[in-house]
This record gives sequence, structure tokens and C-alpha cells, in this order.
Amino acid sequence: MATVPTPLREIAKVVRSKNAGPFEITLDIIFKSREDFEAVKKSGVITRELISELYNVPTQAIITFGFFDLVNAVKITLPRPRAQGAIGETDMHAAQQHVPLQEIRVPWPVQ
Repeated sequence: MATVPTPLREIAKVVRSKNAGPFEITLDIIFKSREDFEAVKKSGVITRELISELYNVPTQAIITFGFFDLVNAVKITLPRPRAQGAIGETDMHAAQQHVPLQEIRVPWPVQ
């Protein structure tokens, strides 16, 4: 079956980021179906190394990285580059940090 690199935003039901306290940000990728979740998981595209590159965080600094089968989701927790509300901090609620995830390209079957 032929595949085409497809942006994660077109596959996942939810791609979001949120505040996880003054020093952490949580990223969530939630899928519509078990099949979509398993296909993305099996692709091997979403890795700790990719997140490290996208967010300029050393892999060992990533607090949580996991595929949660029970809820068809990927959860990632990162340290904030600056403490919440600190001088120079630009996204107090961490609501804009999910954007790099949306553009991850996943090999996806041609419809």
C-alpha cells in the first residue's frame, strides 16, 4: 500500500500543549481511533529524539515521554525554557507550544 507523508494534525483528534506548573509544559497527542494510534506508534516517527530536536531540549531532560494505549494518546512533559511568568517568558499558559507537533510528517496510506 502506498503512503504519503501526512502532517500529524490531519491524523490526530487533538494536538495540544498546556501548563503543567511553573516549570513544566505538557504536550498531548490524542487519536480518534485505536487504529490511527497504533499506526502512528508503529511508524516510529514520534520519538524522544524527535521531541528533543523540535523543542531544543536534551533527551535526558524530557520528563515524560510515553504512548498510553488505554487512551490512544502520546503524552510528553518538558521543562519550560523559563519559569512561568518569568521575565522573557512568552506563553504563560503554554497554549502555543504544540505547533511543532502538528507538522510532524507520518507515513500514511493514500486514500
